Amino acid sequence: MYKSPTLTQPVSAGDHVEGPADAALTLVEYGDYQCPYCGAAYPVVKRSQKTLGKKLRFVFRNFPLTQEHRYALIAAEAAEAAAVQGKFWEMHDLLFEQQNLLKPEILHLWAKRIGLNVEQFEKDIKQGVVEKLIQEDRQSGIRSGVNGTPTFFINGTRYDGSSDYHSLLTALESELARRSIDRSPEVQ
Repeated sequence: MYKSPTLTQPVSAGDHVEGPADAALTLVEYGDYQCPYCGAAYPVVKRSQKTLGKKLRFVFRNFPLTQEHRYALIAAEAAEAAAVQGKFWEMHDLLFEQQNLLKPEILHLWAKRIGLNVEQFEKDIKQGVVEKLIQEDRQSGIRSGVNGTPTFFINGTRYDGSSDYHSLLTALESELARRSIDRSPEVQ
């Protein structure tokens, strides 16, 4: 019987997390900011977060496919450099919402737009301050069986279904129902 790969690196304080720590559902995405499939999944994740509210915790980990996407690494570096200044999600959202405009020369403008210290932002990228974090995400993805993007894990188990809204929400709701059945007291 086939068993889906599991997440080898548990969610920790070093991760980029939206949603409550005690949420019933944790959705981890390994993504690439230049990947068109990740770009298409971005509004699906946002809509799922809105639908499920406090029941869902979302975690994003970098998995730049540098062989296929020329600007994937610099985009991941931009997100991590923004994180150093406490603005990861603002940069994350901008990278996906403006994915079709992604080029290295525009990143300092986006950094300015979200209120970053642009000099520090550029320094953190040039000096490789954030490169180690990206490599750690990538290595944890490889150990968890990630071989493309986006790759999702729902409560630690890889989700191999479609990343359209209906399919992902159905999988999340199924896991939520399974968890509530597992936790309900036995009827005597």
